[in-house]
Amino acid sequence: MAADNLNFEEVALPHMELVYRVARRLSRHDQEAEDLVQETYLKAFGAFGKFELREYGIKPWLLKILHNTFLNRQARAAKAPRAMDQQGLEAQPDERDAQFSPAGLEIDLEQVDGEIKQAIDGLRPEFRSVILLWATMELSYQEIADVLETPIGTVMSRLHRARQQLSQLLAKYVEANRVPGVNERT
Repeated sequence: MAADNLNFEEVALPHMELVYRVARRLSRHDQEAEDLVQETYLKAFGAFGKFELREYGIKPWLLKILHNTFLNRQARAAKAPRAMDQQGLEAQPDERDAQFSPAGLEIDLEQVDGEIKQAIDGLRPEFRSVILLWATMELSYQEIADVLETPIGTVMSRLHRARQQLSQLLAKYVEANRVPGVNERT
């Protein structure tokens, strides 16, 4: 079905909360997430005439735009010069991303211990994106591949590696908290 027969507001706006939650997890800042959502919807509205409604609906298309917008912003930020005050030059912080604070998603990560959120936030962006889309948005491998514009094999590989890294990052947590059912041998 072509976008000509669809109303952008009726099709896209019901997913705004979901897009915001993903943006919040990607950016780790409320204001930046809001900016990402705004830019995503602006781009989606501009390109809506080219959109074709398929079996998955508009959600993967919106998440693809969000993901690309996020990556483009990261690339621009990495190239931009950074201003640093004298005090910042003298003091070398131990934590690279101490200013970021994790936020919740559909599975309510606010209720999950800080160790688990920290482990997810510690993943490289390409692994974090795949694990979040799979675990919290319940997208299929094919939908994730469409959103990230990567082959399905890459999605499966990244998901596997993300799980391995989370397992390693959380091994001490699991042992210290004796999480039932994890690493138990019968």
